[in-house]
Order: sequence, then C-alpha cells, then structure tokens
Amino acid sequence: MNVVVCVKQIPDPATPYKLEEGTSWLIRPEDQVLDDTDRYGVEMGLQLAQESEGTVTLVSMGPTGNAQGIRQALAMGADRAIMIEDDGLRGSDALTTARVLAAAISSEAFDLVITGTESTDGYSGVVPQMIAELLGAPALTYATKVEVGDGVVTIHRQTAAGYDVVTSSTPAVVSVTAGVVEPRYPTFKGIMDAKKKPIENKTMSDLGVENRLAQEVAKITNAPEREAGRRIEDEGDAHTEIVALLEDRKVI
Repeated sequence: MNVVVCVKQIPDPATPYKLEEGTSWLIRPEDQVLDDTDRYGVEMGLQLAQESEGTVTLVSMGPTGNAQGIRQALAMGADRAIMIEDDGLRGSDALTTARVLAAAISSEAFDLVITGTESTDGYSGVVPQMIAELLGAPALTYATKVEVGDGVVTIHRQTAAGYDVVTSSTPAVVSVTAGVVEPRYPTFKGIMDAKKKPIENKTMSDLGVENRLAQEVAKITNAPEREAGRRIEDEGDAHTEIVALLEDRKVI
C-alpha cells in the first residue's frame, strides 16, 4: 500500500514570533517543527504501510527553511518527502492550499491519503475535504480508528453519542484525530537515516497551479484587557444570585 501523508511545518509554539511589517503575515523562521497534530497522521500511515510492505510519502506546502520539521517525520520512518515552496503562495487560503496539495498528490500512485483534521496555525478544518473533492476520492473524516483490507478502508468517526462506522473503497482521503494512534519517537538510527532520505522540491509552475485567492490581513488589534469579575457575598442566598446571573447570560 502506498500512503501519502499531508504534513505541515510550523514555528515552534514555544518560541516568540514576529509579524511582517506592512502585511502582518507571520515571519516563519528557518527552524520550524512538525505540526504536533500531523505526528498522528504520520504514525497511522507508517502502521498501515508496514502491514502491506508499502511506502509513506510526505507532502507539505510552505517555506522549507532547513526542513527540520520534515526531517522529524522522515526520522519516524517515512520514505521520502515532496515540499512545495513558492513566493506566489504567500497568503494562500484553504482552497489554494488544497489545490496545491492535491496537484502534488495526483502525481503519485497512492492508495490512501492521510491528513490531520486541521493545522495548529490555521484551524480552517476544511482542507482534507477539499483535497478529496479535487482528487475525486471519498473523504472519511475525523477518524479515531482506521483499518484497511481488501481494497476497503474502515474508520470509526467520533460523535456525541459514540461513533459511526464508515467504509469506503480505496483510494480515499482520511483525516485522523489526535489519539488515533500513539506516535513513535524517532530512534537515533532513524534520525541519521532521515538525513539521507530524498526531499523533492516543487513550485506552483511545476504543478500547474495558480494562487487565485490570496488573503490579506485587514487589521490587527490588541486583545481587550480582561474585566474584573463580580464578587457575590454569601449570606445564605448567594446561589439564587448566581442562578439569576447565569439565566441572564442565557447559560441556563
């Protein structure tokens, strides 16, 4: 089974960042890390590929930098990576991102595409479904369990009442939630091997894609300061005041 996993490099959340003057876009440093939510997708892809002696290819869009985040995923065991970097992709919206990723994926022979549900720095939550539509493949979303056999993929999708069992033929696109599997830690050998694994760099022209819908940041303001709370003195009837306050705010 050939598995493609969509991953993203993001600035380390523990590191202070700056916004670019004029555009207010995030200045992405050379050192970036693998989005933590993507580690679950990489692990899921590795497990499924190992069951069938298949391969795992990473696909990522964004500034390459020193590829530290991609090397992290390669060190886990992925075989190779495709990175799409282009100045024309600055300000891309979710649809452009999906078009670019789908174009890169379509050049690969794949049985399954695995993604996270959403990126930590974007939180749009719609890119996996868009990729599926562009590839003409079924979208199985928010999977908490994934099984593949005899050309059929089966997932458990978490719901408020429990979970749904969803099946589809392959090829398909599956977005997985955090906790679907326990991501492995790269071994020393894996880290050393990752330095030798191929990373293929592509641009929009290589993929035949245009950025039609670049976004702009219209305005940035400081978050309002938190207002002081209301203190209720309890003389035996404080609970009635609290209930009245909650009713007024439509909480109950």
